[in-house]
Amino acid sequence: MYSKAFIPYGGYYSTPFARWQGSLQNENSIELAAATAKKWLQTREIDAKLFEYLVFGKTVGQLHTFYAAPWAAALMGAPDIPGVHIPQACSTSTTSLNHAAASVETGLYETAFCLLTDRCSNGPFTVWPNPMGAGGEVVAESWMMDNFAKDPWGGVAMIQTAENVVKKAGGISKEEVDRVTFRRYEQYQAALADERSFQKRYMVPVEYKVSKKKRGVLAEDEGVTPTTLEGLSKLKPVIPDGVLSYGAQTYPADGNCGVIVTTRDKAQALSTDKGIEIQILSYGFARAEKAHMAMAPVPAARMALAKAGIAVKDVKAVKTHSPFTANDLYMAREMGIDVMTINNYGCSLIYGHPQGPTAARAIIEMIEELTILGGGYGLFAGCAAGDTAAALVVKVS
Repeated sequence: MYSKAFIPYGGYYSTPFARWQGSLQNENSIELAAATAKKWLQTREIDAKLFEYLVFGKTVGQLHTFYAAPWAAALMGAPDIPGVHIPQACSTSTTSLNHAAASVETGLYETAFCLLTDRCSNGPFTVWPNPMGAGGEVVAESWMMDNFAKDPWGGVAMIQTAENVVKKAGGISKEEVDRVTFRRYEQYQAALADERSFQKRYMVPVEYKVSKKKRGVLAEDEGVTPTTLEGLSKLKPVIPDGVLSYGAQTYPADGNCGVIVTTRDKAQALSTDKGIEIQILSYGFARAEKAHMAMAPVPAARMALAKAGIAVKDVKAVKTHSPFTANDLYMAREMGIDVMTINNYGCSLIYGHPQGPTAARAIIEMIEELTILGGGYGLFAGCAAGDTAAALVVKVS
């Protein structure tokens, strides 16, 4: 359990998420994240030189990835600090926040900025020389499509790992999946109510290139699919004899987030509301059996809860990275949670999955939900590539 790591209230932001091949498709995610952070810091009147370290989270390669963390630090206005680049697929944000919290806890530094980003659009293609191959053919990989299609260890596509969990759990029907999927869409609509008052608590607009001379501004999520229960019921499962349709899985996206992690005193000084305190309590991790990725969040969540010294009944808000609706159904059953009450105000199933910043946005939304509820414990848990998962417990007072 951590006792010294805090997040200032309002010391975070997320840009809107854009469905891949949308408005952000041609932006270098490193440059875009740094530019967004710089502008946000200026708006908050925070000097970037306050930070001693940058924890930079990104999975999908970009031009100059080799220099990712120190380059991003310089671009955001902190050219004198080093940083670490964490590429941990879907759990990049959770692991990055834990890295910062553990470092503050041990006194390695007092204030870090976690900058999380990714651009799934126009993902890179890598080739390696292979002079021993037939005709000297190169070894080639599409960073996005090839890795979605097959886990090199598990041997199957990611959606198959979710269907494997459905079969193992038993009793999860397509009708149940469709009801929960529609519920997730309803919950997202609550974040759009009153002219998006909930999202405006943390969301900042992001500029993007339209042409060499013209720039645009993305102020809202782009590419969310309007959903009805009737429409979901008409969609056939992607895999024969399965229960998950295209409507019951997330989609690649682009976006970025930023989160300050620091000591209690500095969090208080940086907070936009001195009456609200946000503490990072614990982190959990796990790996499920081969090709059963959707199972992994459960042991990760249990580990985080145990380290925080609380039980799931003590938790007021639960958020997940839910690339497939089956993830939430399995977790709810295993942990005794009402599946219809988790992921209030949105989740990656609805607004998309840019990899690196996905969990950070969910954690930010969880903090805001807890603030509305008057404080309490929040649990985030999400699976990641390779049948792994990470979880985080925070307390809002």
